[in-house]
Amino acid sequence: MEDINSWKDLLNPELYIKMGGFWLILFIIFAETGLFVGFFLPGDSLLFVSGIYAVDIIKETFGSTGTDFLDTTILATAVAIAAIVGNQVGYWFGRKTGPALYNKKDTMLFKKKYLYQAHDFFEKNGALAIIMARFLPVVRTFMPIVAGIVKMDKKQFVRDNVIGGILWSFILIFAGHYLDKLFMDQFGINLKEKLEFIIIIIVLVTTVPVILKFVFGAPKENPKLEDEVLDDLIDKEK
Repeated sequence: MEDINSWKDLLNPELYIKMGGFWLILFIIFAETGLFVGFFLPGDSLLFVSGIYAVDIIKETFGSTGTDFLDTTILATAVAIAAIVGNQVGYWFGRKTGPALYNKKDTMLFKKKYLYQAHDFFEKNGALAIIMARFLPVVRTFMPIVAGIVKMDKKQFVRDNVIGGILWSFILIFAGHYLDKLFMDQFGINLKEKLEFIIIIIVLVTTVPVILKFVFGAPKENPKLEDEVLDDLIDKEK
């Protein structure tokens, strides 16, 4: 059994796979949006690395199906379901809490600014934001909550949630699985031995654009603007 000895270990997706395998992977993916405290967990890199270990994960959990494609499909499908259910829980929570969440004090695991950032992203991209947010760390955690708060049409949310969940899960898991095979067959490179390097690349690709936008592209805090957003949400509650 692997142990978590530092905060750095929390960002290592291989550790989660070795600790809890299939079921822990599903819980983490669900927690990222369903519990809205999992924004620090390795969502994208976890899926990619899970793809590399897909056959082993399914074999240890259910027994091998005999084909890499089917093993990988089973894993991607299960992850997609966990991601979709997580988003639905986040959406339900947003509809129930409404503007009250904007009055909640910041804690170590909850920052009100994330709600405003997700709200701005939603306003700029509309319904497509639900699909796009799947590929953006932090934003994907709070996007379903914001969609619930602004009372996005339920059927429309379910549709976009399903599309986004399937695309995110299948793209990253299949990319991990088949890139591993490609590099091994064509170049003799075992990606399992290069996981630290791969994780760094994935983290940089997915988080740097978001960080740059939030730091340099986001407007300075404007209490008046925040009050206007809150007033608008309160009006929708009436």
